[in-house]
Amino acid sequence: MGIQGKNYIGYSLSAEGERTFQSYIPSKDRFLPEDFRCATQSEVSRAMALAENACDEYSSVSASKRADFLIAITEEITALGDELLERAHLETGLAIARLQGERARTINQLTQFAELLREGSWIEASIDTALPDRTPVAKPDIRKMLVPIGPVIIFGSSNFPFTYSVAGVDSGPALAAGNPIIVKAHSAHPGVSDLTAQAVVKAAKRTAMPDGVFSMLYDDGFEVGTALVKHPASKAVGFTGSFKGGMALYKLAQEREEPIAVFAEMGSVNPIVILPGYLKSNAEEFGKTLAASVTLGAGQFCTNPGLVFVTESEGLGVFEDSYQQEIENTASATMLTAGICKNYNKLKQEVFEQANVSELAISEKLSVGENQAQASIARVSGKSFIANPKLHEEVFGPFSLLIVCEDTEELLEAVSHLKGQLTATLMAQDEEISTYPGIVRKLSKISGRFILNGVPTGVEVCPSMHHGGPFPATADARFTSVGRHSILRFVRPQSYQGWPNSLLPNELKDSNPLGIYRLINNVLTRNQV
Repeated sequence: MGIQGKNYIGYSLSAEGERTFQSYIPSKDRFLPEDFRCATQSEVSRAMALAENACDEYSSVSASKRADFLIAITEEITALGDELLERAHLETGLAIARLQGERARTINQLTQFAELLREGSWIEASIDTALPDRTPVAKPDIRKMLVPIGPVIIFGSSNFPFTYSVAGVDSGPALAAGNPIIVKAHSAHPGVSDLTAQAVVKAAKRTAMPDGVFSMLYDDGFEVGTALVKHPASKAVGFTGSFKGGMALYKLAQEREEPIAVFAEMGSVNPIVILPGYLKSNAEEFGKTLAASVTLGAGQFCTNPGLVFVTESEGLGVFEDSYQQEIENTASATMLTAGICKNYNKLKQEVFEQANVSELAISEKLSVGENQAQASIARVSGKSFIANPKLHEEVFGPFSLLIVCEDTEELLEAVSHLKGQLTATLMAQDEEISTYPGIVRKLSKISGRFILNGVPTGVEVCPSMHHGGPFPATADARFTSVGRHSILRFVRPQSYQGWPNSLLPNELKDSNPLGIYRLINNVLTRNQV
């Protein structure tokens, strides 16, 4: 069908507004010819009304049929073939190989949610049968399960055109849970969003999902996103982006007559602490490993390590030399947008201008193309880091700050000034873990994922992955945006008391027609009541 450039309101295309924008090619500093039509307030209202009308029908669709819908989305995305990859390469500057991996991860995520739906225990069915003869008060029959919350607003992210966008880590679990979704496409990759939206709509039609289960709207500003969050039919928001953007949405959501949850991932500096024993034994090798992690994807992952803490100890010089050489030999890379590149250079320069900050390394290999980011490493003492909150902030891009502390006591003090993070990493010999319990405890308390002897880049999609963290890394540290438990963001508990068996949802009926695990009178079982 080709790129349409129009808003997807359920099964219909709409182009009421006059304001348009175009796709930008960051590597060439020019625009692609298609126009994308910004949604109007009327189109926002229509999309929300359609989603609200679809709620009852879609929430009643069986889990197995919702699973079929998710699998159909993966098939339609796959059917787009190289067209999707090539468009993503143009709009983001990301390498085709990286995009192939990200597309595979997107398909894997949706497949895992389909499997979750078919298995069924995610709804946490709980049954406490009646005890009418209990004294002094009879016990009623009470049953509980998780149910959909209603229309979910999803904001596509700039740095992941597949996995955090139209059919990504927010859309998949929201649809799996039984909620219609309205996606605000990211203006950095509108063509990719358009093609993916077509795949979702085709899949919805193929599997006979209700009109309004999916809509996608364009805007290159903030009006559409604001209107979606403020609309009374909206019940939750999924967002990945900057702290400023996430907090703006959170404020809007809390100012509503009915406040709603905003599940915002808002950035992280992902500190790495290298203890003396580990540094002595692994100085050269880890310098290379760290440089690769800092520069991966032009530093545009939310898990790139932005702060590295070491002590004045044996092996430091070897480590710095290795780290420096790797960074200097790393080619510059195209950043996602001109704005991101400009902001990276601005924030990086601000760090270098701070007192007692020196340059450790900067990439000397310049690639051909526009919006190139040079990998850079700065160095500062632990004392100066502690005294300057500016140095604690994220620089989004291939940049990291090495903090050299006098000893482990100063290192602990420096780490104690950090706020919540998606990840924290400890590089340590086994015996060092028990030698420095204060450092271990502090890193554990500020992180959602605590890593030992590894790097934070690379987020495995599995049930045990927690991709979230204490504020300000995310708006709510209790939830993850990756893995099966991310579905818990888009459901709420519902208890049924005294209902006849014939009128209960299948998940709670005595006969257990779905064959799922349930907690029956405090015993986890697949048995009938």
